[in-house]
Amino acid sequence: MKFLDEVKIFVKSGDGGSGCASFRREKFIEFGGPNGGNGGKGGDVVIKCTNNLNTLIDYKYKQHNIAKNGGSGSKNNKTGKNANNIELLVPTGTEILLEDKKTLIKDLSKDGDKITIVFGGNEGLGNTNFKSSTNRSPKKFTKGEQGEEKWIYLKLKLIADVGIIGLPNAGKSTFLKKVTSAKPKIGHYPFTTLTPNIAVNIINNKEIIFADIPGIIQNAYKGKGLGLNFLSHTERCTILLHLIDVNNNYIDKNYQTIRTELSKYKKKIDKKVEVLCLNKCDLIDKKQLEYKKKVIKKVYKKKTFTCSSLTGNGIEELLNKLQGLV
Repeated sequence: MKFLDEVKIFVKSGDGGSGCASFRREKFIEFGGPNGGNGGKGGDVVIKCTNNLNTLIDYKYKQHNIAKNGGSGSKNNKTGKNANNIELLVPTGTEILLEDKKTLIKDLSKDGDKITIVFGGNEGLGNTNFKSSTNRSPKKFTKGEQGEEKWIYLKLKLIADVGIIGLPNAGKSTFLKKVTSAKPKIGHYPFTTLTPNIAVNIINNKEIIFADIPGIIQNAYKGKGLGLNFLSHTERCTILLHLIDVNNNYIDKNYQTIRTELSKYKKKIDKKVEVLCLNKCDLIDKKQLEYKKKVIKKVYKKKTFTCSSLTGNGIEELLNKLQGLV
């Protein structure tokens, strides 16, 4: 299934059904009178989030979502049928924005959250409703109200326990493949991962959701590289697992680059719990590894983990740490 985290859709509720102007005309009945029924209510459009989805790809191919109109009233005081509401399912973590992409309508952050985005038009009244002591044969009736319509944006921000961040080619996808059953694309070149990957691991009988965030580079907060689209996915991650390629000669600068981008994007992300791990440790010897740990300690004062996604060394200790934090 392809990943899509932002889409523009059109929603329209149904129009209310018109009332009916009718009169009772039956043989041998002396007094007839009005008997036009009311119309039915138009259908609403409801947006509901569910944990069973993790992409908005369905709405790329179904951009227009229109509810049905209410039925018209008829003679013998028969009320028109109310139209059914339509329900649009989206992944948990979806924001609903107006067409300007800035005004937030609703943040569907919990499973089952929903909102009626456009309401169906009210029913029209039949002529029975206008009968009075002075007007015994009203011909007046009303048409149903028109439904609402609008263009909106759906923007998905993935909800995960652990968000895996780092520069391109830091080994994030390889790590995800090692600790879960996911099968992300892996290559020996930057930006192999172009869309976030979600996978689950069960550690000590506890389910932990991992999100592999595509590589962040300098000035990503300005839209450079893969830009803001994927920086936004870090917002809902409980913990950030920061992977650094230990073979790089400037691991301290690489660390600061990512932290700067997160801070400039949104301050609250900069305050999230972070676990730092030097990855690809199978490619250097112990002496070099100790030197690298001393270098990174100048900018990261907490414990630095080390691991190799190829051999599995250090993975278990790191997962236990993450499980404890979650």
